[in-house]
Amino acid sequence: MPEGHIIHRLAGENHRAFGGRPVRVASPQGRFADGAERLDGRTLDEAEAHGKHLFLGFGEDWLHIHLGLYGGFTFGDGRAPAPIGLVRLRMANDDGYADLRGPNTCELLGPGEKKAVHDRLGPDPLRPDADPDAAWRRISRSSTTVAALLMDQKVLAGVGNVYRAEVLFRLGINPHRAGRDVTRREWDAIWSDLVSLMADGVGAGRIDTVRPEHTPQAMGRPPRVDDHGGEVYVYRRTAMPCLVCRTPVRTESHAARNLFWCPSCQQR
Repeated sequence: MPEGHIIHRLAGENHRAFGGRPVRVASPQGRFADGAERLDGRTLDEAEAHGKHLFLGFGEDWLHIHLGLYGGFTFGDGRAPAPIGLVRLRMANDDGYADLRGPNTCELLGPGEKKAVHDRLGPDPLRPDADPDAAWRRISRSSTTVAALLMDQKVLAGVGNVYRAEVLFRLGINPHRAGRDVTRREWDAIWSDLVSLMADGVGAGRIDTVRPEHTPQAMGRPPRVDDHGGEVYVYRRTAMPCLVCRTPVRTESHAARNLFWCPSCQQR
């Protein structure tokens, strides 16, 4: 599932492609036909993200999209070709088009319904209105592991498996610690690191978390080869030597997701 930096990036791409101009909207697949008819020819006023949720504003109507595990956007320049496959949503103008396939959610919401989605989500490190204290209040009272809490979208929105594993490694925090055992200083460091890393991810379109001294160029090692791209410390590096201490990276199933960590560097 795409992490929050990708959704914020998609908000920017949609706004650059269609913002401030009338948009032709269709649902070639037919599953969003009524919503597409309602939006067709209207102007896209706003595009924003909260965690893994994308919102495109057409006046009082908001197009709410959650990609889920299989959803994705394809952008193209010029005249849109005949749709191929199951295209849930197509937006187009004279300059280009965007096709949405396979989302978990594609629906129209009014302002009150949109607010209800925001209200059930935790703070998003990429939003200027985010309140990290709201997440801290929940984390500091919880006996759940910090690893599970960072993935709970009601606690913190937009963080997925990669950012979760990497920020805990970068700060040397054992993922099995209970939230209530995390200090306020540690939480502030987690939040600050996520803000920085995720902002970099928006710009690059991929997740890079290694510090300059651990890049392939600095260490004389081959670059990472992985579908997710980016240079990371522990994510999907099971049994490979830690880039810092050479201890084999470990993995386990944790709260129904794979958890990656270094047992030597993350003892705190």
